Amino acid sequence: MELDIEDFDSLRHYLTRQGRLRHGENVSFMKLSGGVSNRTVKVSWQDGKAWVLKQALAKLRVNVDWFGNPDRIVVEAKAARCLNCLAPRGTTPRFLFEDTENHLMAMEAISENSDNWKSLLLARQIIRNHFEQFGILLGTIHRHSSQAGSRISSEFADTSHFESLRLEPYYLYTAERIPRTADFYRALSRETMHHRHSLVHGDFSPKNALIYRDKLILLDYEVVHFGDPAFDVGFALTHFLSKANHLRTERSRLATAALLFWNVYRKQVESLEWVDELESRAVRHTLGCLLARVAGKSTLEYLTRQEAVRQQEVVLQLINNNPSGIEDLISEFIRKIEAYAEN
Repeated sequence: MELDIEDFDSLRHYLTRQGRLRHGENVSFMKLSGGVSNRTVKVSWQDGKAWVLKQALAKLRVNVDWFGNPDRIVVEAKAARCLNCLAPRGTTPRFLFEDTENHLMAMEAISENSDNWKSLLLARQIIRNHFEQFGILLGTIHRHSSQAGSRISSEFADTSHFESLRLEPYYLYTAERIPRTADFYRALSRETMHHRHSLVHGDFSPKNALIYRDKLILLDYEVVHFGDPAFDVGFALTHFLSKANHLRTERSRLATAALLFWNVYRKQVESLEWVDELESRAVRHTLGCLLARVAGKSTLEYLTRQEAVRQQEVVLQLINNNPSGIEDLISEFIRKIEAYAEN
């Protein structure tokens, strides 16, 4: 019978059989939420030790048919080990073990005193240092992996999980729903697959960052691959700008913080040969993701219907009149959002 880690009796039996628990050992289990593509369970011991187990799902927990190969847990485990070395110290949880047969992996749990960064942002806690850390974290991963040479690029050459969980449900599905964007999305998808410069996280968002003792810790590596770093930049900026759309009183602060993230990131990678071509692609990825998060298979749950419509209309205008750079994109998005809200 297939293991379901959310069945705690089965999970206890599995961990005991694997020698990771003693018979009768006093531990507690708690199901964690936040993702659609995995089962996630926290295992806690009385002495304070805790693990997080992730098990990849074949059918994602969304309202439309969206499938992924659960073998992607192999990629996530490999990326977890790699990022323990590439990312700034203490910014990724320590990898523990994997079980490819049951599509699961384990890592050390972050303290219960940590906060999810997405939740803090939605609670209007917009702290400059967090955006700086996010830019440094992404820039460091991109720079170190780019400089690592063929070892990293060959190890993470498989882009199939990124294609099935990002390009298809975000870009290509949105192109089908909004036919006038088809040329834009098809060109962007081809371009994305063409550029292979660094390790790409593929889900670089506040949802996947915990803050513990004022330090960001990055989670979720299931679509990590060697590819176009501009996707990560656009994906992150999408979340900042979408929250600016949602939080009217915080628009100016979020716009300033988004630009800070970009400038800090840009400084981290400025010595790399591909950096001069990055910004224009990052603009297109930001526009592509901004639209996909209101019209694709994975929509942002905090946006109201009115906010989603507003975001779609503004992005469609910007796609037709492509901003010249990130700073221009941020200012134009905010200006158009506010003008749309006034009408």
